[in-house]
Amino acid sequence: MTAPKTALITGGTRGIGLGIAQALARDGFALAVNGMRAEDEVREVLHELRGMTDVIYCRADISDSCDREKMLAEVLQKFGALQLLVNNAGIAPRERLDLLDATEESFQRVMKTNLQGPYFLTQAAAKIMIKQGAGCIVNISSISAETASVNRGEYCLSKAGVGMATKLWAARLGEFNIPVYEIRPGLIQTDMTAGVKEKYDKLLAGGLCCQQRWGLPEDVGKAVAMLARGDLPYSTGQVLYVDGGMSLPRL
Repeated sequence: MTAPKTALITGGTRGIGLGIAQALARDGFALAVNGMRAEDEVREVLHELRGMTDVIYCRADISDSCDREKMLAEVLQKFGALQLLVNNAGIAPRERLDLLDATEESFQRVMKTNLQGPYFLTQAAAKIMIKQGAGCIVNISSISAETASVNRGEYCLSKAGVGMATKLWAARLGEFNIPVYEIRPGLIQTDMTAGVKEKYDKLLAGGLCCQQRWGLPEDVGKAVAMLARGDLPYSTGQVLYVDGGMSLPRL
């Protein structure tokens, strides 16, 4: 019997990451789920996922190089291979400050987690995939990669950087037949967006998106599963929008 493919999902215990983990579990992937919380705090989530597939929990801060190295070692020790990396983990600024008031501390914190960490995690995972002769990388960015929000500029810049990182890694790994994709979610109903729900409920009702509803983590999960299955094998470096038509120019 062939061993299942293994996926590492950063930030995989809540929100979009959990939606991705659930979709990949349904497709038969074994999972290495990363998060920052103690394992006791995510026990219920892990129990649910373990009812579907083989799962390990990797507690690690992706902005820390030692944590990244330790996490990948745990994945290889348990599963012996890594076929899919989903760079999903990300943070928002602690405070939404106008560009004129934003701090360097917040800029550095957001960039280190949202861009630097995934960039170098991809570097390390790519070397594993090249050695094993197969793999796939999916970056979860945001419509904020191209939509300006002047009260969280550091977040927008970090996601724009993820967009270029996708292109860079797709160009570098093409010769090894390791595709790299980017998914740009729009308004997704998660704990991260709970604080602005009232604002965006009104905007949705006013026609902000072509499809007048919040996106769900499972919407992003289905998109990742499609890419992980290899359904778009000749599209490396491309961006897939999961935003209900929010980014569609309209008159």
